[in-house]
Amino acid sequence: MSGEPVEVIDPRVMRDVLGHFASGVTVVTADTEGGPIGFTCQSFSSLSLDPPLVALAPARTSRTWPRLRDLGRFCVNVLAEDQAGLSSAFARSGVDKFAGVSWRPSRYGSPVLDGVVAWLDCTLWAEYDGGDHTIVAARVLDLAADPQRRPLLFHRGRYGLAEDPDA
Repeated sequence: MSGEPVEVIDPRVMRDVLGHFASGVTVVTADTEGGPIGFTCQSFSSLSLDPPLVALAPARTSRTWPRLRDLGRFCVNVLAEDQAGLSSAFARSGVDKFAGVSWRPSRYGSPVLDGVVAWLDCTLWAEYDGGDHTIVAARVLDLAADPQRRPLLFHRGRYGLAEDPDA
């Protein structure tokens, strides 16, 4: 570090600029004695092949992540292009997010949502401070994908790729 003052970045500008990076959308799920729980998580990526790790970043305001953390085991469901409704449903608080949602238990008991592009059954590996998010490293125990399905993308504040106005 040079000791020079750091310019303050306007969060709205940062969100707008980073919105130009298309990302997939996931729903992270677990089953509890009280029933299945889950939340939408857009911040997800591959982290390591050896050991097999993925990274996700739930918001610090998430009420669901602490419950998943306590369980230590969860499934990352990569949503398909026709599952924007699931993304929106699992992003809400205070409702039964699994109402009308079809799923099956993974080998380790976590909910695998029907029709997803891919799923990864994981255990918590580590957590790190990520500002207004928590950075989670998770070890992959089992996984599968459906090559016939296409992923749901989030780009420039909406689902799907934004049209290029200059095209």
